[in-house]
Amino acid sequence: MPDLRVRALQLLTRRDYSRAGLQAKLAPHAQSVEELSAVLDTLQAERLLSDCRYATQRVVVRARRYGNARLRQELRQQGVSDDDIATALPEAGDEIERCRAIWARKFGRPPETAEERGKQMRFLQYRGFSGDAIRRAMCGADE
Repeated sequence: MPDLRVRALQLLTRRDYSRAGLQAKLAPHAQSVEELSAVLDTLQAERLLSDCRYATQRVVVRARRYGNARLRQELRQQGVSDDDIATALPEAGDEIERCRAIWARKFGRPPETAEERGKQMRFLQYRGFSGDAIRRAMCGADE
């Protein structure tokens, strides 16, 4: 168990992990599932492992490039609970402003044809922005 804890601490010193992410990294090195659970429980009790902190940091870093839907999906894939996701998402800032900024960096000018408009909207949709945020960003672009 001590070597598993040391391995976990080495991973956590490099970056934060969700509980599920750290469990996946440590699973090949654990003697048993109980041992792994005990180490993770101890780390959570000592506040060295926190899904909420992981989610908040992940959102802050990724919000410059992605919308709320994409951020929510990525966090769910990492095993973060919906409550922790709901707590972390406001840290991303206003989705419409982020959408507008990404649109301006990528395209910079309003679409001239319906085909071009569709292309720009699909790009923003792929990035995880809501339909409302995309419409508002595109309306601001047309002005």
